[in-house]
Amino acid sequence: MTSGKRAVRVGDLILREMASLLLEKVQDPRIRGVTLTGIRLSNDLKQAKVFYSVLGDKGEVEAALKGLNSAKGFIKRQIGTRMELRYVPEILFVHDASLEVGSHLERVFEKMAALEKDL
Repeated sequence: MTSGKRAVRVGDLILREMASLLLEKVQDPRIRGVTLTGIRLSNDLKQAKVFYSVLGDKGEVEAALKGLNSAKGFIKRQIGTRMELRYVPEILFVHDASLEVGSHLERVFEKMAALEKDL
């Protein structure tokens, strides 16, 4: 088994644990509505880029990032106790705008369909 496959498997488990922690344990109001969309874990399992999405304006995205960074220490401690890992990876939160783009495209297509009906 290559280390890349292990990184994907462990990354998925970490992402699942993080989503559970954000939903059940973290009480910060800035992270309401945050969705964890993916994770990229380095092959040595020491660094994790966690992608998140939140619908809203730029201010809400920045507030969510501040809330996630504020909870980072708690999340790392919980992952360390819940999972049997030699190292708990360093976490970097990265905004994923794909949900906003998809929502915008859906509205554009709805407008186009409405214009076609009018013709």
